[in-house]
Amino acid sequence: MPESTLRIGLVLPDVMGTYGDGGNALVLRQRARMRGINAEIISITLDDPVPNSLDVYTLGGAEDYAQRLATRHLMRYPGLQEAAGRGAPVLAICAAIQVLGHWYETSAGERVDAVGLLDLTTSPQAGRSIGELVSTPLLAGLTQTLTGFENHRGGTVLGSGSVPLATVRHGDGNRVGDRIDGAVTGSVIGTYLHGPALARNPELADLLLRQALGVDELAPLDLPEIDQLRRERIAAAR
Repeated sequence: MPESTLRIGLVLPDVMGTYGDGGNALVLRQRARMRGINAEIISITLDDPVPNSLDVYTLGGAEDYAQRLATRHLMRYPGLQEAAGRGAPVLAICAAIQVLGHWYETSAGERVDAVGLLDLTTSPQAGRSIGELVSTPLLAGLTQTLTGFENHRGGTVLGSGSVPLATVRHGDGNRVGDRIDGAVTGSVIGTYLHGPALARNPELADLLLRQALGVDELAPLDLPEIDQLRRERIAAAR
Protein backbone atom coordinates (compact mmCIF):
# COMPACT_ATOMS: atom_id res chain seq x y z
CA MET A 1 0.00 0.00 0.00
CA PRO A 2 1.43 3.43 -0.93
CA GLU A 3 2.82 5.56 1.85
CA SER A 4 0.44 8.36 0.83
CA THR A 5 -2.62 6.25 1.58
CA LEU A 6 -4.58 7.08 4.72
CA ARG A 7 -4.95 3.81 6.64
CA ILE A 8 -8.18 3.52 8.63
CA GLY A 9 -8.28 0.72 11.18
CA LEU A 10 -11.71 -0.86 11.64
CA VAL A 11 -11.10 -2.67 14.92
CA LEU A 12 -12.87 -6.00 15.56
CA PRO A 13 -15.94 -5.53 13.38
CA ASP A 14 -16.64 -9.25 13.84
CA VAL A 15 -17.46 -8.71 17.53
CA MET A 16 -17.76 -4.90 17.95
CA GLY A 17 -20.21 -4.14 15.16
CA THR A 18 -23.65 -4.70 16.68
CA TYR A 19 -25.13 -1.33 15.71
CA GLY A 20 -23.58 -0.70 12.31
CA ASP A 21 -20.75 1.39 13.73
CA GLY A 22 -18.44 0.05 11.04
CA GLY A 23 -20.02 2.79 8.97
CA ASN A 24 -17.76 5.28 10.73
CA ALA A 25 -14.75 3.86 8.89
CA LEU A 26 -16.67 4.10 5.60
CA VAL A 27 -17.45 7.77 6.28
CA LEU A 28 -13.80 8.55 6.98
CA ARG A 29 -12.72 6.81 3.79
CA GLN A 30 -15.35 8.52 1.65
CA ARG A 31 -14.74 12.01 3.03
CA ALA A 32 -11.02 11.56 2.41
CA ARG A 33 -11.52 10.26 -1.14
CA MET A 34 -13.92 13.10 -2.00
CA ARG A 35 -11.00 15.42 -1.30
CA GLY A 36 -8.62 13.46 -3.53
CA ILE A 37 -6.90 11.71 -0.62
CA ASN A 38 -6.15 8.01 -1.03
CA ALA A 39 -7.74 6.08 1.83
CA GLU A 40 -8.22 2.40 2.65
CA ILE A 41 -9.93 0.52 5.47
CA ILE A 42 -7.89 -2.13 7.26
CA SER A 43 -10.26 -4.59 8.93
CA ILE A 44 -8.78 -6.10 12.12
CA THR A 45 -10.63 -9.21 13.34
CA LEU A 46 -10.11 -11.67 16.18
CA ASP A 47 -7.82 -13.55 13.81
CA ASP A 48 -5.44 -10.59 13.53
CA PRO A 49 -2.97 -8.86 15.85
CA VAL A 50 -3.76 -5.17 16.19
CA PRO A 51 -1.21 -3.11 14.21
CA ASN A 52 0.20 0.01 15.83
CA SER A 53 1.06 1.70 12.53
CA LEU A 54 -2.32 2.82 11.18
CA ASP A 55 -3.39 6.46 10.93
CA VAL A 56 -6.80 6.38 12.64
CA TYR A 57 -8.84 3.69 14.41
CA THR A 58 -12.57 3.15 14.96
CA LEU A 59 -14.32 0.73 17.33
CA GLY A 60 -18.04 0.06 17.68
CA GLY A 61 -20.69 -1.34 19.99
CA ALA A 62 -21.20 -4.88 21.24
CA GLU A 63 -23.08 -7.04 23.73
CA ASP A 64 -21.52 -8.44 26.93
CA TYR A 65 -19.93 -11.63 25.58
CA ALA A 66 -18.51 -9.97 22.46
CA GLN A 67 -17.27 -7.11 24.62
CA ARG A 68 -15.24 -9.53 26.74
CA LEU A 69 -13.76 -11.14 23.61
CA ALA A 70 -12.73 -7.72 22.33
CA THR A 71 -11.21 -6.73 25.67
CA ARG A 72 -9.06 -9.86 25.83
CA HIS A 73 -7.90 -9.40 22.25
CA LEU A 74 -6.90 -5.77 22.72
CA MET A 75 -4.99 -6.59 25.88
CA ARG A 76 -3.21 -9.49 24.19
CA TYR A 77 -2.31 -7.38 21.14
CA PRO A 78 -1.73 -3.81 22.43
CA GLY A 79 -1.22 -2.17 19.05
CA LEU A 80 -4.15 0.18 19.64
CA GLN A 81 -2.66 1.36 22.93
CA GLU A 82 0.72 1.90 21.26
CA ALA A 83 -0.88 3.87 18.42
CA ALA A 84 -2.80 6.07 20.85
CA GLY A 85 0.43 6.60 22.75
CA ARG A 86 1.99 8.22 19.69
CA GLY A 87 -1.11 10.35 19.10
CA ALA A 88 -3.06 8.40 16.47
CA PRO A 89 -6.76 9.34 16.71
CA VAL A 90 -9.11 6.67 18.06
CA LEU A 91 -12.92 6.79 17.95
CA ALA A 92 -14.69 4.48 20.42
CA ILE A 93 -18.47 4.06 20.27
CA CYS A 94 -20.74 2.83 23.09
CA ALA A 95 -19.40 -0.50 24.44
CA ALA A 96 -15.98 0.43 23.05
CA ILE A 97 -15.83 3.28 25.59
CA GLN A 98 -16.26 0.69 28.30
CA VAL A 99 -13.62 -1.60 26.80
CA LEU A 100 -11.13 1.27 26.71
CA GLY A 101 -11.81 2.24 30.34
CA HIS A 102 -10.32 0.74 33.52
CA TRP A 103 -13.10 -1.79 34.14
CA TYR A 104 -16.73 -2.48 33.37
CA GLU A 105 -19.39 -4.65 34.94
CA THR A 106 -21.54 -6.93 32.82
CA SER A 107 -25.30 -7.23 33.24
CA ALA A 108 -24.61 -10.37 35.32
CA GLY A 109 -22.44 -8.37 37.73
CA GLU A 110 -19.05 -9.66 36.54
CA ARG A 111 -16.31 -7.02 36.73
CA VAL A 112 -13.95 -7.14 33.75
CA ASP A 113 -10.55 -5.44 33.75
CA ALA A 114 -10.29 -3.30 30.62
CA VAL A 115 -7.69 -1.63 28.43
CA GLY A 116 -7.13 1.61 30.37
CA LEU A 117 -6.88 4.16 27.57
CA LEU A 118 -9.74 6.19 29.08
CA ASP A 119 -10.04 7.14 32.75
CA LEU A 120 -13.51 5.77 33.42
CA THR A 121 -15.49 2.85 34.81
CA THR A 122 -18.89 1.47 33.85
CA SER A 123 -21.59 -0.31 35.87
CA PRO A 124 -25.13 -1.39 34.90
CA GLN A 125 -27.89 1.17 35.41
CA ALA A 126 -31.36 0.33 36.67
CA GLY A 127 -32.85 0.98 33.24
CA ARG A 128 -31.73 1.21 29.64
CA SER A 129 -30.85 4.51 27.99
CA ILE A 130 -32.36 4.40 24.53
CA GLY A 131 -33.40 7.10 22.07
CA GLU A 132 -32.11 10.19 20.31
CA LEU A 133 -29.10 11.84 21.96
CA VAL A 134 -28.29 15.50 21.29
CA SER A 135 -25.35 17.29 22.87
CA THR A 136 -23.17 20.39 22.75
CA PRO A 137 -19.47 19.60 22.12
CA LEU A 138 -16.82 20.60 24.63
CA LEU A 139 -13.83 19.46 22.56
CA ALA A 140 -11.72 22.12 20.87
CA GLY A 141 -12.26 22.03 17.11
CA LEU A 142 -15.94 21.12 17.36
CA THR A 143 -18.66 23.78 17.21
CA GLN A 144 -21.69 21.97 15.79
CA THR A 145 -24.35 20.15 17.77
CA LEU A 146 -23.65 16.42 18.08
CA THR A 147 -26.48 14.04 17.26
CA GLY A 148 -26.96 10.28 17.38
CA PHE A 149 -28.91 7.39 18.84
CA GLU A 150 -28.00 5.87 22.20
CA ASN A 151 -28.82 2.31 23.24
CA HIS A 152 -27.01 1.12 26.37
CA ARG A 153 -27.57 0.04 29.93
CA GLY A 154 -24.07 0.81 31.14
CA GLY A 155 -23.58 3.91 33.29
CA THR A 156 -20.14 5.42 32.76
CA VAL A 157 -18.34 7.57 35.35
CA LEU A 158 -15.29 9.61 34.36
CA GLY A 159 -12.14 10.00 36.43
CA SER A 160 -9.96 13.09 36.44
CA GLY A 161 -7.85 11.80 33.56
CA SER A 162 -10.68 12.05 31.02
CA VAL A 163 -12.94 14.97 30.14
CA PRO A 164 -16.44 14.78 28.64
CA LEU A 165 -16.86 15.06 24.89
CA ALA A 166 -20.12 17.01 25.24
CA THR A 167 -22.89 18.24 27.51
CA VAL A 168 -26.23 16.51 26.94
CA ARG A 169 -29.26 18.54 25.82
CA HIS A 170 -31.56 15.59 25.07
CA GLY A 171 -31.12 11.99 26.18
CA ASP A 172 -28.92 10.47 28.87
CA GLY A 173 -25.34 10.13 27.59
CA ASN A 174 -22.84 8.47 29.91
CA ARG A 175 -25.16 8.02 32.87
CA VAL A 176 -28.69 9.04 33.81
CA GLY A 177 -28.59 12.41 35.54
CA ASP A 178 -24.98 13.38 34.78
CA ARG A 179 -25.83 15.30 31.57
CA ILE A 180 -22.54 14.54 29.85
CA ASP A 181 -21.63 12.25 26.96
CA GLY A 182 -18.41 10.59 26.04
CA ALA A 183 -14.83 10.86 27.18
CA VAL A 184 -11.63 12.32 25.76
CA THR A 185 -8.08 11.50 26.77
CA GLY A 186 -5.34 12.64 24.43
CA SER A 187 -6.20 11.44 20.93
CA VAL A 188 -8.86 8.96 22.14
CA ILE A 189 -12.49 10.07 21.76
CA GLY A 190 -15.39 8.03 23.11
CA THR A 191 -19.13 8.65 22.74
CA TYR A 192 -22.42 6.81 23.12
CA LEU A 193 -23.59 8.17 19.75
CA HIS A 194 -24.64 5.61 17.15
CA GLY A 195 -25.96 6.61 13.79
CA PRO A 196 -23.24 5.92 12.56
CA ALA A 197 -21.87 8.86 14.53
CA LEU A 198 -19.65 10.22 11.76
CA ALA A 199 -22.43 10.12 9.15
CA ARG A 200 -24.52 12.33 11.41
CA ASN A 201 -21.61 14.49 12.61
CA PRO A 202 -19.32 15.38 9.69
CA GLU A 203 -17.44 17.96 11.73
CA LEU A 204 -16.30 15.19 14.08
CA ALA A 205 -15.30 13.06 11.08
CA ASP A 206 -13.19 15.87 9.69
CA LEU A 207 -11.56 16.49 13.08
CA LEU A 208 -10.39 12.87 13.09
CA LEU A 209 -9.19 13.17 9.50
CA ARG A 210 -7.21 16.32 10.27
CA GLN A 211 -5.57 14.63 13.23
CA ALA A 212 -4.79 11.51 11.19
CA LEU A 213 -3.32 13.53 8.32
CA GLY A 214 -1.52 16.03 10.53
CA VAL A 215 -3.12 19.05 8.86
CA ASP A 216 -4.90 22.12 10.21
CA GLU A 217 -7.50 22.39 7.44
CA LEU A 218 -9.34 20.26 4.91
CA ALA A 219 -11.10 21.37 1.74
CA PRO A 220 -14.80 21.91 2.52
CA LEU A 221 -17.40 19.47 1.19
CA ASP A 222 -20.80 20.70 0.01
CA LEU A 223 -23.19 17.90 0.99
CA PRO A 224 -26.68 19.38 1.53
CA GLU A 225 -28.18 15.94 2.12
CA ILE A 226 -26.06 15.60 5.25
CA ASP A 227 -27.24 18.98 6.48
CA GLN A 228 -30.82 17.86 5.89
CA LEU A 229 -30.22 14.60 7.80
CA ARG A 230 -28.85 16.55 10.75
CA ARG A 231 -31.80 18.94 10.80
CA GLU A 232 -34.26 16.04 10.70
CA ARG A 233 -32.59 14.07 13.49
CA ILE A 234 -32.15 17.07 15.79
CA ALA A 235 -35.80 18.02 15.23
CA ALA A 236 -36.85 14.44 15.98
CA ALA A 237 -35.29 14.71 19.43
CA ARG A 238 -37.36 17.73 20.44
